[in-house]
Amino acid sequence: MGDMTNSDFYSKNQRNESSHGGEFGCTMEELRSLMELRGTEAVVKIKETYGDTEAICRRLKTSPVEGLPGTAPDLEKRKQIFGQNFIPPKKPKTFLQLVWEALQDVTLIILEIAAIISLGLSFYHPPGENNEGCATAQGGAEDEGEAEAGWIEGAAILLSVICVVLVTAFNDWSKEKQFRGLQSRIEQEQKFTVVRAGQVVQIPVAEIVVGDIAQVKYGDLLPADGLFIQGNDLKIDESSLTGESDQVRKSVDKDPMLLSGTHVMEGSGRMVVTAVGVNSQTGIIFTLLGAGGEEEEKKDKKAKQQDGAAAMEMQPLKSAEGGDADDKKKANMHKKEKSVLQGKLTKLAVQIGKAGLVMSAITVIILVLYFTVDTFVVNKKPWLPECTPVYVQYFVKFFIIGVTVLVVAVPEGLPLAVTISLAYSVKKMMKDNNLVRHLDACETMGNATAICSDKTGTLTTNRMTVVQAYVGDVHYKEIPDPSSINTKTMELLVNAIAINSAYTTKILPPEKEGALPRQVGNKTECGLLGFVLDLKQDYEPVRTQMPEEKLYKVYTFNSVRKSMSTVIKLPDESFRMYSKGASEIVLKKCCKILNGAGEPRVFRPRDRDEMVKKVIEPMACDGLRTICVAYRDFPSSPEPDWDNENDILNDLTCICVVGIEDPVRPEVPEAIRKCQRAGITVRMVTGDNINTARAIAIKCGIIHPGEDFLCLEGKEFNRRIRNEKGEIEQERIDKIWPKLRVLARSSPTDKHTLVKGIIDSTHTEQRQVVAVTGDGTNDGPALKKADVGFAMGIAGTDVAKEASDIILTDDNFSSIVKAVMWGRNVYDSISKFLQFQLTVNVVAVIVAFTGACITQDSPLKAVQMLWVNLIMDTFASLALATEPPTETLLLRKPYGRNKPLISRTMMKNILGHAVYQLTLIFTLLFVGEKMFQIDSGRNAPLHSPPSEHYTIIFNTFVMMQLFNEINARKIHGERNVFDGIFRNPIFCTIVLGTFAIQIVIVQFGGKPFSCSPLQLDQWMWCIFIGLGELVWGQVIATIPTSRLKFLKEAGRLTQKEEIPEEELNEDVEEIDHAERELRRGQILWFRGLNRIQTQIEVVNTFKSGASFQGALRRQSSVTSQSQDVANLSSPSRVSLSNALSSPTSLPPAAAGHSRREGVP
Repeated sequence: MGDMTNSDFYSKNQRNESSHGGEFGCTMEELRSLMELRGTEAVVKIKETYGDTEAICRRLKTSPVEGLPGTAPDLEKRKQIFGQNFIPPKKPKTFLQLVWEALQDVTLIILEIAAIISLGLSFYHPPGENNEGCATAQGGAEDEGEAEAGWIEGAAILLSVICVVLVTAFNDWSKEKQFRGLQSRIEQEQKFTVVRAGQVVQIPVAEIVVGDIAQVKYGDLLPADGLFIQGNDLKIDESSLTGESDQVRKSVDKDPMLLSGTHVMEGSGRMVVTAVGVNSQTGIIFTLLGAGGEEEEKKDKKAKQQDGAAAMEMQPLKSAEGGDADDKKKANMHKKEKSVLQGKLTKLAVQIGKAGLVMSAITVIILVLYFTVDTFVVNKKPWLPECTPVYVQYFVKFFIIGVTVLVVAVPEGLPLAVTISLAYSVKKMMKDNNLVRHLDACETMGNATAICSDKTGTLTTNRMTVVQAYVGDVHYKEIPDPSSINTKTMELLVNAIAINSAYTTKILPPEKEGALPRQVGNKTECGLLGFVLDLKQDYEPVRTQMPEEKLYKVYTFNSVRKSMSTVIKLPDESFRMYSKGASEIVLKKCCKILNGAGEPRVFRPRDRDEMVKKVIEPMACDGLRTICVAYRDFPSSPEPDWDNENDILNDLTCICVVGIEDPVRPEVPEAIRKCQRAGITVRMVTGDNINTARAIAIKCGIIHPGEDFLCLEGKEFNRRIRNEKGEIEQERIDKIWPKLRVLARSSPTDKHTLVKGIIDSTHTEQRQVVAVTGDGTNDGPALKKADVGFAMGIAGTDVAKEASDIILTDDNFSSIVKAVMWGRNVYDSISKFLQFQLTVNVVAVIVAFTGACITQDSPLKAVQMLWVNLIMDTFASLALATEPPTETLLLRKPYGRNKPLISRTMMKNILGHAVYQLTLIFTLLFVGEKMFQIDSGRNAPLHSPPSEHYTIIFNTFVMMQLFNEINARKIHGERNVFDGIFRNPIFCTIVLGTFAIQIVIVQFGGKPFSCSPLQLDQWMWCIFIGLGELVWGQVIATIPTSRLKFLKEAGRLTQKEEIPEEELNEDVEEIDHAERELRRGQILWFRGLNRIQTQIEVVNTFKSGASFQGALRRQSSVTSQSQDVANLSSPSRVSLSNALSSPTSLPPAAAGHSRREGVP
């Protein structure tokens, strides 16, 4: 069979060569089909067809050690033949599609219908038109020309509808564009390590080509398919592709297949890339999903939340197979419960919408009743058939007025304001080193009450240097003189450090003169290598002599072992193992120690206790990390059983203990002080020894000597929170967390337990909102559980970034403080906007309502209302949502979840300004004509020309709004509303721009805007009344809010809405109704709907496709295993993966649920 394939292969290749002119020894299809095999099948196939992996490297014209030559023509050719490593993104929605979406708005549809009816009726001249006997209110001057102009109102309404639609569509479009920009930036930032021309380089993921030799290490997310060439202890989590939660161990002879989109959980190694982009395993599944419309849609949404190209590639399938359904579940279910602002806004919008509906209905009813009673009862007019069209025209006019009231009442600018505010903040946060992956994380951060931070790299500079050492029975307080150390000891020490560390870790010469040497790779190892250099030794020759390929066995560092060991074969065939790790862990395994003469002496437990007291604790109290370096020799025969770790990692001989300093970042103490002042508790969670942790916490200002606080080790923490059966009890956690400031020697599970414990706690009246920072793969669960997860952009692994909401591009704690500031700013911007918007709403609705009831005609016409709507919605949301944050935001405590969106102070402002505006408008409406000596505009006939009277009312109304917009800049009752106004150019531009357009509308708007030009003195009066708003604002600020007990707050999240995630499944229904009414601005949150539907369809397709049958069967069995994992990330996960694996068995209602839960 092998021969046949070979000859077949060569003939094929011959054909290829004729077409390509001497290309590679295997085609894309062959490599593709090879990558579809797993485990032993794959090994057999490689043996039969190619010989071994090295032969494949030769065919791909690459060297396992040197990598590709990296010349441009060669890379180009590879891209042409084997494809590029990216999956083409979905085409963005066209502007027209967005326009169509904006048109779906209910109120706009009502308006359009009203406008069309109005247009139709204006062109229809019934015979009884001029019949005197028809209607009373039609008296007054109406000549032919005026009647002709009846169509203008309808046309103008349509025009303003078009305006609103275009603005909305444009906003959506620019939002989409921003996301794409953000996405491509994330993609460019995601790099992967490959070997080219013998040099280890980092290249963007999209640049990887077939034949590249890639270096994979713990925490990587594989960007392409490849074959494992060499490495140690490599374990991969393939659940994203297979749904199997067990880690798969990779080896050259048993299972060399490495697949894109899977996570490296342990170890390191090299692979030769065999398939990229759409030809990789993830890419193939993508194409199966029909890389056209539907799934592209999905991917693009994913792309919005995912990180990097590779992540993008693997995502859909995760959710499709349910293997990682929890990601998505968490992203939406959890977030849905989480985003405080969203919940409050939804509630508020619904409350306002209902009120508006009631008002508009009442308006229409009153108008119709008044007209019919007046015409048919009081004046006893008969209903003449020829008069019917006239009456209908009146009813249409009433209907239009009713709709206008509704339009003004519904704050459709809300979703817009939220979106603009978030998008603006996200863009600006990029400059503050916060890369936001989930929009609402930005706002949740403003409510944070607790931050659990890592120590290394976040609070400290992550630049490790050895400052103390204990070698040959002497404790050196600074770096020892090389001559004082015995040569045997020195040689062992240099070898132990150089060989037993990742060979990717190096110390390079500084980039600039006088700068510090650059540390590349693992920082602790860099510190040790720096120690070797400080002892005037060199580690390079040792590594050259013992290259990575010759290492016999490597036990890589992981959070359980807390140590790393490397075994080498000595020239006499015996073995030597070097170990390094946390001193208290490695010293427990030492039974000898090297003395001053370099000879091993016995090291008993009591010696160890003494050493801990005399050496390790003093080092730790200076805030140093202590690392112990040790070795052990093994005979050549019998060869030890390397898999029995407990026996191997024992009986060690200690070479030295070093104290490594990682200095606190200079800006951290100040940042932590700001947090504490802003009511946020900072807790440090670290893997370090408790004394080191405490010393650093004091330096940072997390704890102050003499305060009542707790510093616990992971073991002690677990002992205190678990009952006799070993189960975690919430009330036990509640006793601890309020005082806990430092958790040392903690495992990732402890971190997750702590975060979950704080979030689920009912100990305080407000639910705690917790932010967590993390960088390691194992921080994933905690980052997901937290309300806001921060991943480190530089030191963080791909897995951590994947689980996070915000990426700190400079790994710096002070950037978190910036995020808090922006988050609070978003909340405040929305409140400012609401305060402004609701004042306009209240006034406009009351004016339209009373005006319509008393004079049968709203003083503010439909078109004018729409213009007011436009300024208050779109422009005001732009102006108020882009206020830059100030440091004063950090002087108050977090709002918390139960604090209403509209506080008493805001309610006071809203009602106070409404009173002022209403008083003036009604004064103008009823005695305005006397004040200005003009004709009254009241009781004008149907198509009469616009009166100066009503124009003055409209103009004054707009002027008051403009000046009130300046008042709205402050929501906590501050006096100086102009404070910092020039720092916001957008605000100034918009206010002046609106003013200019208003002048144009009044002077030249004419019939369509129902305006007649005003004289200068009339303009002056309008502006003067507007300026009164600012004075009145000061009057309102003087009234103490505490006196106004009767004021209600609105938009409060009650306890009922605080549903724990478990119950969200049942309650999703009620949230949904509210959500639905929030319409278009929520599109952002709604787009996920069709994603889940598509996924269910995909799963069905998989079921019908034979090759996936097995995967699905496995899937269902995995669901039960994944139960415990599910509890880690979110209890609601399992239900969705079940739903996905058996969509057919769901009752329709439940299927609807599972679809809806997919809204991110």
